[in-house]
Amino acid sequence: MDVSSTAYRWGDPSRAVTLPDGVRTLLASALGVREPRPPVEAITLPPRALPERVVRALREVCAQVRTDDQARLSHAAGMSTVDLLRLRAGDAADAPDAVVVPADHDEVVAVLATCAASRIAVVAFGGGTSVVGGLRARREGYTGLVALDLASLDRLRDVDTVSRTATFEAGVRAPRAEEMLSERGFTLGHFPQSFERATLGGFAATRSSGQASAGYGRFDQMVVGIRVATPGGGLHLGRAPHSAAGPDLRQLFLGSEGAFGVITEVTVQIRPTPPARRYLGWRFPDFPAATEAARVLAQDGPLPAVLRCSDEIETTIGAVSGGSGPSDDGCLMITGIEGTDDEVTATESALTDRLTGLGGQALGAGPGQAWLHGRFTAPYLRDALLDAGALVETVETAAFWSALPTTYTAVRDALATSLAELGTPPLVLCHISHVYPSGASLYFTVVAAQGPDPVAQWQVAKAAAGDAIAAAGATISHHHGVGRDHIQWYGAEIGTAATAVLRAVKHALDPQGVLNPGVLLP
Repeated sequence: MDVSSTAYRWGDPSRAVTLPDGVRTLLASALGVREPRPPVEAITLPPRALPERVVRALREVCAQVRTDDQARLSHAAGMSTVDLLRLRAGDAADAPDAVVVPADHDEVVAVLATCAASRIAVVAFGGGTSVVGGLRARREGYTGLVALDLASLDRLRDVDTVSRTATFEAGVRAPRAEEMLSERGFTLGHFPQSFERATLGGFAATRSSGQASAGYGRFDQMVVGIRVATPGGGLHLGRAPHSAAGPDLRQLFLGSEGAFGVITEVTVQIRPTPPARRYLGWRFPDFPAATEAARVLAQDGPLPAVLRCSDEIETTIGAVSGGSGPSDDGCLMITGIEGTDDEVTATESALTDRLTGLGGQALGAGPGQAWLHGRFTAPYLRDALLDAGALVETVETAAFWSALPTTYTAVRDALATSLAELGTPPLVLCHISHVYPSGASLYFTVVAAQGPDPVAQWQVAKAAAGDAIAAAGATISHHHGVGRDHIQWYGAEIGTAATAVLRAVKHALDPQGVLNPGVLLP
């Protein structure tokens, strides 16, 4: 079908990014990026495999069942670079046969039961932001494939101002959740890169982590209750913040990526909207020094709500791209402080003493404000880079502090070597963006010239990075999830006994195996 570019682009078209001249020069001179690869004008959808009798059965339990090409295409892929490259090449082989839009929890249960009875594979669809193949369900052995779009589950059910919790349906998008909470003087404080498109149910299903995780925690730490639909019925978990009544079954569904059930409702901890925020920049001489400073803050404080440390290359690229930060040698740290005016002032003073003593140089509010202004632009920038003929993708992991330097070097070298051997030497950027007393995450961005087959090109680099992560003893994902792309390393990471436990849970909740087959489970 003929298709507009919105099928393979991020977010609001009016916010599309134009590459700065400095970036274009860098792409050409350092990476040899010259010939853009124009997207095709039409995308091929696979024939609809779902029998008409099954479509009728679905319409008996759900009023909104769409089988038109536009609906199928808009649910055909996630937002990984591989997903976008395939769509740009005209390939929508993973498109569902139908898109089902239930109105509430009970309709979700009914749809799942119908799909189980006819052995139809089901992919729960929120904002469609998976970057690990989490929306590419296996078709083989199934009658067909449907996308279960939770867009109509978009209500705020309850706000408990005494307990400071809010109950949302799972299809509420993050910006709308913040709007509804702001009207009552509260915030979730959860702002991941996917903020503009992602849903609260998706945050829970993938253990999302936001940019202010140092102050607010990961999303799974915010969840105190969930409601889940399965083919056999529903579950409602979470009577209290914590309980000693057996294992915490909420944890089965947090990070389960729709393979055990469909999260239809989440109850989350909320906080009063902070009256004051201050974002500041710091310069450190090198990445080891910045990493050590982040460790000290995570362990001994003061810990700001936002704490990010860019390595030398990411710092330089940020300066070339027009960001405000150190343009000479060194690494940029961003600290975001939130609270009352007095709390922000006191924390800034304590941070200044601590970071100055650790070798940091205060850069003032300019770099912090520049980061705040552009913190959601990376997906738009990726579109512009793909348009220019560059390959750009991310890899993330986490490790204990003692293993972080080795992990950083191993993953960076694996990405650089694997792509250089293909004739496309890359730029590899990295930052620390989520810290804990015992460790932190590493988030790598890779930019190279596109080869003749950019999908295969990235798969080689991704495999090298995954092997390096495993060899370093780090985790294969800190917040992107498992999807299909990480299954190989996830299985090795948890071992055969744990894999058997997950498969037993899957069989108990989804005996027909229709929930997102091929995703999560090794």
